[in-house]
Amino acid sequence: MTGLRAAKKAYLRNAEYYDFQQVLDDLYAESKEQKVFSDLMGYICSEQNIRLAYRNIKTNSGSKTAGADNKTISHLEKWETAKLIQHIQKKLDYYQPQKVRRVEIPKGNGKTRPLGIPTIMDRLIQQCILQVLEPICEAKFFERSNGFRPNRNAEQAMAQAYKCIQIQHLYFVVDIDIKGFFDNVSHGKLLKQMWAMGIRDKKLLSIISCMLKAEVVGIGFPEKGTPQGGIISPLLSNIVLNELDWWIASQFELMPTQHKYSLQTARNGTGIRGHIYSSLRKYTALKECFVVRYADDFKIFCRYRSDADKMFIATKMWLKERLGLDISPEKSKVVNLKRSYSEFLGFKLRATPKGKQPNGETRYVVQSKLNEKSMKKIAEKLKSAIKEIQCPSNDTEEYKAIMRYNSMIIGWHTYYRIATDVNLDLNKYAFLVHRALKRRLKDRLKKTSDVPLSPFIKVKYGKSKQLRYVKKHPILPIGYIKHSSPMFKKKSINKFTTDGRAEIHKQLGNINMGVLHYLMLNADASKSIEYNDNRLSLYCAQQGKCAVSKKLLEIDDIHCHHKVSRKLGGNDKYQNLIIVSEDVHILLHATTKEIIEKYLRKLKPDKRQLSKVNSLRKLLSLEVIKQS
Repeated sequence: MTGLRAAKKAYLRNAEYYDFQQVLDDLYAESKEQKVFSDLMGYICSEQNIRLAYRNIKTNSGSKTAGADNKTISHLEKWETAKLIQHIQKKLDYYQPQKVRRVEIPKGNGKTRPLGIPTIMDRLIQQCILQVLEPICEAKFFERSNGFRPNRNAEQAMAQAYKCIQIQHLYFVVDIDIKGFFDNVSHGKLLKQMWAMGIRDKKLLSIISCMLKAEVVGIGFPEKGTPQGGIISPLLSNIVLNELDWWIASQFELMPTQHKYSLQTARNGTGIRGHIYSSLRKYTALKECFVVRYADDFKIFCRYRSDADKMFIATKMWLKERLGLDISPEKSKVVNLKRSYSEFLGFKLRATPKGKQPNGETRYVVQSKLNEKSMKKIAEKLKSAIKEIQCPSNDTEEYKAIMRYNSMIIGWHTYYRIATDVNLDLNKYAFLVHRALKRRLKDRLKKTSDVPLSPFIKVKYGKSKQLRYVKKHPILPIGYIKHSSPMFKKKSINKFTTDGRAEIHKQLGNINMGVLHYLMLNADASKSIEYNDNRLSLYCAQQGKCAVSKKLLEIDDIHCHHKVSRKLGGNDKYQNLIIVSEDVHILLHATTKEIIEKYLRKLKPDKRQLSKVNSLRKLLSLEVIKQS
């Protein structure tokens, strides 16, 4: 969840780093102007794009997963940069994908979901294509499509659903579950949809067709479907369902009116269309409906039961006739939110009465809870995590188990905080968890610790009486959480415009939760527990920024530097460590004139930054770098 968000922010930083951002901006702007793209392979095969693709997949959590050839990112790391670029360019000339490894992962209902894992080289090629196609498609996608898109997430989908219920008073929702969506996408239809979006590079479309038809080990050559597990698959699935979004919107909210209304602007930058909707309700017999979608999970909100019933039938027919997709009858239905819950993205929501409106009618507000699947999954993971803390093989494994546990708690709190009843739901486990910890850990579990909490933990959990410690490491309380209203995405936020990126960088001022999770789950096994613990504390204390350049750091750029090196008698204490970027770290230890000059040119430090570098070099007994 938060890891995905961090990865998307990393992509933005990386694009700027490799000076490829202007190309992506231009593609977005041209797509907005309905331009047709018939020569995209030049961009895809460019050196900057391939370098950017490699950097982006290097820190992806899936990069350590092997494909059918048993190779991971470590295989690509052995290549010389120039040779890897040439190899990718040559493969794209006559592209033939390697076999795809099939993996079955368990679902919440006891069944399994098939994943198709391409080889690491094919994933790199898919990333090259994704980076070029994404700005073109972003310009065409519907506003309330939220899944697997830059700067969008489940929180915004929930905010849109809350608005439909609480502000627009739409209490009938059409729940449609597409049967085996990813396994049943028509390849021919998908390629036609890409052509209609202006992607008309025939060589590129041929390559994508080859990717879709890549042989799956033990299965053969698929005739339909987009395999989950491929880097480009989420984008392709959004292309397929984008047509559905616009069709539903055309049934009411985008219907043109005879009178041209002026639009006011809401705080998040979107146009206020209430007066247009009022006119459509008053002067037409249109069925009022609004779609909210996250990947293949979508809801259609309606004002009247009769409209919802008609939209259910119409959508079912449209999916079959236009996309060749069937719905699951047992999971698809119309729900009256005043009487029943409707499930969405791990939550269940309904409209519950609360007071009166100014006109005297009953006022309904959203009530949301964790659904049964989410509650069951949390219970299972808590049980497993506590067992890991109980029986570690050594202190390092114990520390890692505690970090995994805490990372889970933070992840659940970050995702589920938008449920109105999140405190009630998670507090059901608080007593059970405390009892299990006492029984399993016994005297190892303490109420206090003389080691200060990291700034992030102190702010978030420091006041909780449920906080416990194992060997001075905090065990975060699952029940210490309060509801936070879901927020909309600001209209101006856009990774493919200059002003939009400025808005994103403002938001990046806070601690990047995805990076924090990564550091918690990926302790450096070659270093001490004290080092790993202090690295976390420093990342929070420095607000994710390099101590020298003050720039925000991404996962692959975080280096924890010993002010006094171990060789000179330094230790892993908090006061002897500092977080810097990779380039700064190299400059701090550089001894040759060539390396020093190279990284001075690269970093371009000002007087203050160079002074900081020199003060740190003095502690290493290295010569001072003079201002050129």
